[in-house]
Amino acid sequence: MLWLDLEGERRSYGTVEPGARRAQHTYDGHAWLVLGPGGRELGTYRARAGDPTLVVLNGEASQPGTRREERREGERPRALSPDGRLRLLVRDGKVLRKDEASNEELELASDGSAEDAYTQQIWWSPRSTHVAVLREKPEQEHRVHLVESAPKDQVQPKLHSFQYLKPGDRIAHARPVLFDLASGARVPIDEALFPTPWSISRLEWTPDGKELCFLYNQRGHQLLRWLAIDAASGAVRTLIEEKSQTFIDYAGKLWLEPLWESGEALWMSERSGWNHLYLYDLATGQPKRAITSGEWVVRGVERIDRERRQIWFRASGIHAGEDPYHVHFGRVNIDGGEITWLTQGDGMHELRYGPELSYYVDTFSRVDLPPVHELRRSSDGALVAELYRASDETLRASGWRRPERFVAKGRDGVTDIHGILVLPSTFDPARRYPVIENIYAGPHDHHVPKRFEAWSGSRAMAELGFVVVQIDGMGTSWRSKAFHDVCWKNLGDAGFPDRIAWLRAAAATRPYLDLERVGIFGGSAGGQNALRGLLAHGDFYRVGVADCGCHDNRMDKIWWNELWMGWPIGPHYDEQSNVTQAHRLRGKLLLIAGELDRNVDPASTMQVAAALVRADKDFELLIIPGAGHGSAETPYGRRRRADFFVRHLLAREPRWTG
Repeated sequence: MLWLDLEGERRSYGTVEPGARRAQHTYDGHAWLVLGPGGRELGTYRARAGDPTLVVLNGEASQPGTRREERREGERPRALSPDGRLRLLVRDGKVLRKDEASNEELELASDGSAEDAYTQQIWWSPRSTHVAVLREKPEQEHRVHLVESAPKDQVQPKLHSFQYLKPGDRIAHARPVLFDLASGARVPIDEALFPTPWSISRLEWTPDGKELCFLYNQRGHQLLRWLAIDAASGAVRTLIEEKSQTFIDYAGKLWLEPLWESGEALWMSERSGWNHLYLYDLATGQPKRAITSGEWVVRGVERIDRERRQIWFRASGIHAGEDPYHVHFGRVNIDGGEITWLTQGDGMHELRYGPELSYYVDTFSRVDLPPVHELRRSSDGALVAELYRASDETLRASGWRRPERFVAKGRDGVTDIHGILVLPSTFDPARRYPVIENIYAGPHDHHVPKRFEAWSGSRAMAELGFVVVQIDGMGTSWRSKAFHDVCWKNLGDAGFPDRIAWLRAAAATRPYLDLERVGIFGGSAGGQNALRGLLAHGDFYRVGVADCGCHDNRMDKIWWNELWMGWPIGPHYDEQSNVTQAHRLRGKLLLIAGELDRNVDPASTMQVAAALVRADKDFELLIIPGAGHGSAETPYGRRRRADFFVRHLLAREPRWTG
């Protein structure tokens, strides 16, 4: 599942297993891409307010409609047992077993209530001897209220209220309840191994029906367990356990594939310090071997060939001297052996497979290399033919310049930090240019563009007479675990020591970079980062524009912030808050927010504005009526942001007054 950002870049938000459901925060207008095995596009989805569900049915993605009520031919309704004899009913706090032939009902449980309800989520054992029902204590009510000050269909303002949990709130507490259908008795389950769930997911029976398995993600995200409940006794055992002293990146790196036929399972883990694949023995709950290893990362699994016992996967960091974020493809035997690498070119790769996977088209590019298309053979990755090599000569003839890739050492003097510089088409090396950093330091991904693109928001800003840079500092994803862990309980860091070191190194060989005139802008987490640059590093960043920032992580969505900042809420939340640090503001600041932002509560921007007022700091505040998340990317927001930088970094009045 990938978000398509405002520049068309794909941002991975993890995977959803077949038959599973997942809630994903988004906002009106966000574009999402759903990919299946092999990178096949299942569909695209543009989020719409009031229409929040995406259904993937029979390999196709669609928004809600009558199609989601359809079932494949021969598919059994979930309430009906596999043998067709029994039906499970959940109503009025009761769980009932109904005999389809006689219509006789047997009460299995009657203790459900609004405070501890039996849900309609039901899992039958393969032989219809047992059934599991998910029981859930509800989350607390936490309403966010937004005022639409100038609605299009009426004169008076509208109030919009919706449920929105924030860090520290009470979440729903789900757990499975198991019934023996022959006796009608509840099977007692010891919940000691899953006491405080963030989530209970992936419930499925073993093929022999002896155990019910599920994935337990403990709140705080430092413990994952894949558990199995013995249907006869209710005893619970651990199949796989994953622990971390910091966080487990379940949103981006969780992957599990049972191999029931061999009594094994495939698992993804960062336990070695790098994200890799492991083979587990389900009888012992112990790893049998690391399938991949080394100082590089597995980015995701494309497909599994169970007959050949092979895994096709994506990886980064496999070639020394190449950008470690570039995605390559490989194939590995589950039982050991060398990896067959399916891609070779220096760049970001995408594969399109032919019939029976015998051949594939490999397309790769970089920000400074137009796309190259190759036909390759699946058996060994050998090049069959170069199909087409795109050219950017026409673009460059018009004055368009390729972004410059640059690598420098980070805060530790050892780690490579990667970024790009975007120069204006009128670039003159004899001039001195203000520098603007387009920042987004969200730990869920890396964010510097890697693929070729003719136009971007950074390029639009550069055309005004700036050099615009984008940098991935420590604390972002898809490097080592240690690189990523810098963000833990430390989002205020945002990789700034690495970013500033990178910029100084770039300026040492580029005299046209004027580091006395440095600006910074970003939105969402990038808005938080942009303001933090002025608060913590005001001696370096002189001008900033912060759009829809989550300026205090206690004010933002629960899942994203507890993953990186931890739970329970501690004093580090206060220390990392831009609100508590607002008195440190130096430089020129423009805060932007959309009054109808349903992704990041706009009160977060208003609270930091209030703190700036209390500290008697000068700043500008722009609230865009009717706008949602990312309001700085509206035409008016972009213009106001650009004007702000022109005024304060170029010392010019951007508006012609006649």
